[in-house]
Order: sequence, then structure tokens, then C-alpha cells
Amino acid sequence: MKVTIDGIEIEVETGKTILEAAREAGIDIPTLCYSEAFGGQGVCRMCMVEVKTGNRKRFVASCTYPITGEIEVQTKTPELEEIRRNIITLLYRRAPNSDLMKKLYQDYSCSEVKGVDPEESCIMCRLCVKACEKVGANAISTVLRGTEKRVSTPFDEESPECIGCSACADTCPTGAIRVVEEGGRREIWHKSFEMLRCEKCGGYYSTLPVREHVTEQLELDYADDSLCPNCRRKKLAKEVAEVR
Repeated sequence: MKVTIDGIEIEVETGKTILEAAREAGIDIPTLCYSEAFGGQGVCRMCMVEVKTGNRKRFVASCTYPITGEIEVQTKTPELEEIRRNIITLLYRRAPNSDLMKKLYQDYSCSEVKGVDPEESCIMCRLCVKACEKVGANAISTVLRGTEKRVSTPFDEESPECIGCSACADTCPTGAIRVVEEGGRREIWHKSFEMLRCEKCGGYYSTLPVREHVTEQLELDYADDSLCPNCRRKKLAKEVAEVR
């Protein structure tokens, strides 16, 4: 079906979200809590757009709004800019130590914010929790309520479910999750892991619990193959080339 986004008419499949359709058309809509791996959450509301159906206009989160009919979409209007400015101001007040939030705060010329915690970087987008669930570890979750709500392991202690994959830190948009890698060890969420070393290039690349978890979940056949992903790809490419 045909939809119009910022005056550009495009063909989209029924059920595709406005955000997906816009990105395929090269139209930028800002996001914070969105990940292609998990789809839309509609948590941060940064991706709000104006949708017109007939004579009716309304604001919706583009990451969760499925296209089921012909609509007109505006991604940049004075009202939307004000909504995003207010969202950024609130999130910056929560996480002023994040470089990303500092940049957005400046780019959108937000109003002055006082009474902030200078050490906080988490905007509570919960992408890290989604990543942990997707991996199958379920080692972290949101705890407490209201202004004290945050992401943590149970009782802020070492979680037996954590496998040290750092998927939570990799997906975090604001760099709020601390990961320390030094001397062949990785520390994350109050837990220390010995890292595996690639037998080819010598670089550290993962932890033993991660390899065991992936091997078990995907039933892979290289459980004893101590290669980093890059060297493994090179090895497979060489084997394919030799077969040809």
C-alpha cells in the first residue's frame, strides 16, 4: 500500500511499522530505546511522529505503530521538535553523565537542568534487559519503583545466571553499563570472568560460560575450536574456497 512520509510517497507492506518504512526510504526518525534485534518498545517516545488519517491527526510512537492503511506521516514539525526537546530534557536530567545525552541536550538547545546526579548514565530504556532475555541468561532486571527505579542484578550482588557476554553493555545506547577487561579477565555486574584467548591471533574474545551457552543453545559443532569470531570466519572462508 502507499503511504506518504514527509511528502514522499512510498510503497510499504501491511503491518510494517512507520519507523521501519521511514528507514527503508532513507528518512531519519530519532530513537533511543529501539533496536532492530528486538523491535519497537515505545518506551522513550523519541520516535514520535504525526499521523494523519482523513481529517484526524495524532501523535504516535513510530517504532510500534503498524501501517494498516493509507496514512500521511510528518516526522519534523514544531510540535514534534518540542516533544523531543522535553523528552531529552527529562532524560538528560536523569542521565547527565552520558555523552549521548549531553550531545542531544546541546543539539536540541534544551532548557537548563538543575539538581541532577552527575554520575548517572542510565535512561531506563531497558534495552539491556531485553538483550539479556534474548541471550537466555535473564541475569538483570528493573528493580525498585518511581524515581529510584533502575536496572540491576538481584540484590545488587553477583548473579549466577550472568555469563559475562556483555550483550547488555553492547546494546546500551548511553554507555551506562560498566565493563572492565584487563589481564585476561572481564568484570561486569559484580562478577569476574576469565576470558578465552584465540589460538590463532592471541586476542581475548569471550568467556567460557558464553561459549558453553552458545554451543548448548545452538548445538554447534566447534565446542573445542578456540578461535575468535574473526579468525573463525577466515577459517570457514578458507575451507569453502578449498572445496570449490
